[in-house]
Amino acid sequence: MGDILVIGIAGGSGSGKTTLMKNLIDKFGDVITVLSHDNYYKRHDELSYEERCKLNYDEPGAFDTSLMIYQLDQLRHGQAIDCPVYDFTIHNRSNETTRIVPERVIIVEGILIFESEPLRQLMDIKIFVDADADVRLCRRIKRDVNKRGRSLESVLTQYQQTVKPMHEKYVEPTKKYADLVVPEGGKNPVALELIEGRIRRHLEG
Repeated sequence: MGDILVIGIAGGSGSGKTTLMKNLIDKFGDVITVLSHDNYYKRHDELSYEERCKLNYDEPGAFDTSLMIYQLDQLRHGQAIDCPVYDFTIHNRSNETTRIVPERVIIVEGILIFESEPLRQLMDIKIFVDADADVRLCRRIKRDVNKRGRSLESVLTQYQQTVKPMHEKYVEPTKKYADLVVPEGGKNPVALELIEGRIRRHLEG
């Protein structure tokens, strides 16, 4: 993979992936490019908002993972990409894209990024962030209500109908593909130090 280090960070919704990622960005700054699986949710212009609200967003088929694989491969080869942008307030892909330029380190994050073998093969390091189910639910409620304009009732309904069962069916089993399992995510100083050391060796190499 040349001079670019690709780090996959997976784990359930609300497990602490974002906190871990932000800690790494705070430490290394501009040498990190982030690619989020959430931006690769499939477009559903053919459905109404009400119909899109009922879709299962926690299964592999909800994502355009083949596009993510193609664009990650481009980044690995030093090419900039136009990444899709997903709008959670309307449950659909935006008409905008974000220009992403590859840096020395690429972080790929998402709940199901280890589910795809071709995607896993593009990663040098695979990290699974683990957290108690109750903790993940509380974090998801805070995020979706405060940042995504969702009602508490809609968040809880979605969690019970799709998030929890899909986590058990698809997300949790991918833990076996991880090189490192991190309890408590970005709040685990020992794991964070190990990951930072690996990045530092890559940058100095």
